[in-house]
Amino acid sequence: MTDAQVSEGTLVLLRHAKAEPPGRDGPDIDRQLTVDGRADARAAGSWLARHGLLPDVVLCSAAVRTRQTWHEVQTGLTGSPPEGGPAGPAPVVRYEPQAYEAQPDELLALLRGVDPGAGTILLVAHNPGISFLSHLLDPTGGDPDGLRTCDLVVHRLRGPWLDLGPRTAPISDRHTARG
Repeated sequence: MTDAQVSEGTLVLLRHAKAEPPGRDGPDIDRQLTVDGRADARAAGSWLARHGLLPDVVLCSAAVRTRQTWHEVQTGLTGSPPEGGPAGPAPVVRYEPQAYEAQPDELLALLRGVDPGAGTILLVAHNPGISFLSHLLDPTGGDPDGLRTCDLVVHRLRGPWLDLGPRTAPISDRHTARG
């Protein structure tokens, strides 16, 4: 990362992986990933590595399931067997309490506050906010059903992160990771 502004940014939106059902033994924010969810998140990291989408900055909700998703994605990115992805430089990781149950405008505020030199940002968050954000950035390119667990949606922004807003970042790729 540098202090210079990037002319084109890549934003990767990732809905957290499959978690335990709500209402079990504790509050929603403490729900953990299932075994399948962990495998799916590692597969998401492997897909990101294979496509050269190594993040400079990771914005991650502070919920347990999103933090666990990021940890497993990181395992897939770093090439731990059997994924085989490139390690790359370590990203700046910010666990953001305000990303939990956030609406698109709150997620946009977080994204606009990222270092202008960041080329690729990975946002790990929740529905419905992350699906609404993807639709806001590219109303014609998204899935009308929104993001499923461990869905990755890649948006491309021409210009600085401060300009991120409605219809400014078309979708260039999409993938549902399954382990």
